[in-house]
Amino acid sequence: MSGITARPLADLRARRTSIKWHRFPADVLPMSVAEMDFEIAPAVAQTAIDHLLRSDTGYLDAPGPLATAFADFASEAWGWSVDESRVHLATDVTVGVLETLRLALPALGGRVVLTPPVYAPFYEMVGEAHAEAVDVPLLADAGWSLDLRGIERAFASGVDAVLLCNPHNPTGRSHSRESLAELARLAAQYDVLVVSDEVHAPLAHPGSPFTPFAVACTGAGARSVTVTSASKGWNLAALKCAVAVANDADSAALLTRFPEELAARTSIIGLHANVAAYSSQPWLQQTVERITANLRLLQSELSAHVPGVTVIEPDAGYLVWLDLRALGLGDDPAAELLARGRIALNSGPTFGQGGHGFARMNIACDPATIVEAVRRIASVTSITPVTSAPTLARL
Repeated sequence: MSGITARPLADLRARRTSIKWHRFPADVLPMSVAEMDFEIAPAVAQTAIDHLLRSDTGYLDAPGPLATAFADFASEAWGWSVDESRVHLATDVTVGVLETLRLALPALGGRVVLTPPVYAPFYEMVGEAHAEAVDVPLLADAGWSLDLRGIERAFASGVDAVLLCNPHNPTGRSHSRESLAELARLAAQYDVLVVSDEVHAPLAHPGSPFTPFAVACTGAGARSVTVTSASKGWNLAALKCAVAVANDADSAALLTRFPEELAARTSIIGLHANVAAYSSQPWLQQTVERITANLRLLQSELSAHVPGVTVIEPDAGYLVWLDLRALGLGDDPAAELLARGRIALNSGPTFGQGGHGFARMNIACDPATIVEAVRRIASVTSITPVTSAPTLARL
């Protein structure tokens, strides 16, 4: 893992200007925003620099080499045979999802199934598409799996689309091939479009294989669009580039109606950085190794110092869903931990049904940050004051 580095927190705060580092006062340990503390892959950085030095900063109208790079990666990583002619550009994953919904839904009054607790901006996207969110919560007691019976009831009541999060955010669980295949069957039966956000998929953990919806739905006759990017796997959110992939002929026709400006608003530097990222698999593997080592460290530290916390073990990614209900910190423990422990986690209730008493933690950081995070959580549960600023300076 020598190629992956995470700088001390004080250094990161000085070097980086994103909201993760400047939304909260300097004494707050920032572990909420979904970006990595690690340095990005050298090949990706060099690619961005090279295109800047060539003044290659114009507009785009098509994915060009990104379609091939993504198709090659998808084939090798997941056995997904991507039709490159069905790959379209989007500014980022949320924009790709929103524009797909806008095309697929009625102008007013559409209905979209969501599976909370789920990525909070999904609700905003459904609202921007002038649609209604229909909640079918995950089955927490069944490993945070899809409630397929509940989804069928929602489909039968009349919905236009289901917005799938796979791997799921915030739980980090990758939906099984079997459950995805059944979802595809139901979507075909009730003529419901599946829009699958798969941005965390490159970060699948060892022993937890990821199945794209496009692979699981083969032969089912479902309409579906996959939206993804290298932005999470290689920490490139600011470079603003994603792809939307139509997985069937009807969806392919739908995506040809994307506004022309959608490609033009995508970053050309981001496109070439994404191309380089999909070829930087050794860096990706090292990053996953570091994340899973941090997960084991978090589990060990919590077991030793705050045994009341339950870690929902993720199958992919660096976001960890924490069950804090046993600590007696109320419905929104993240608020208590911020106020009393000076640690910023994501508020569980913002993810919808099933989020009360939970919080989400970002573990793509230096191991010392994990240790400090647990110390702060423990300090709140024991009503011990936190002296944070000197500790942050040393991390």
